[in-house]
Amino acid sequence: MPTNKLTHGLSRRERQIMDVVYRKGRASVADVLNNLADPPSYSAVRAMMRILEEKKHLRHEKERARYIYMPTHPRQNAGEAALKRVFQTFFDNSIEQTVAALLNVSDTMLSDEESNRLAKLIERAKERDEKP
Repeated sequence: MPTNKLTHGLSRRERQIMDVVYRKGRASVADVLNNLADPPSYSAVRAMMRILEEKKHLRHEKERARYIYMPTHPRQNAGEAALKRVFQTFFDNSIEQTVAALLNVSDTMLSDEESNRLAKLIERAKERDEKP
């Protein structure tokens, strides 16, 4: 599934639920409920998770007397979709503004290794863009 389809048609609360499931990897309704800010009722979360399953964002396995939900798409794809949404919405599709913001909000300094890897990624992107 293309990354822009991963979050298309999800409500704010559905995205919050998906964020919890992605963070945890596997989650019950109670797990999600305990990790939401200002959570709705247990039955509301259960209903939204069922809807997310119908939309093919989640799947479940039965573990004893409860359902454990897992995402149907890899975390990397979901991360790219979320970043694309932020990139378009808040940074006017500007790579420079997006990277600058990421560097500003980070609590840690870039290591020499990270800095070198980023420089190589930038060089590869330049080379790719220069090819006819």
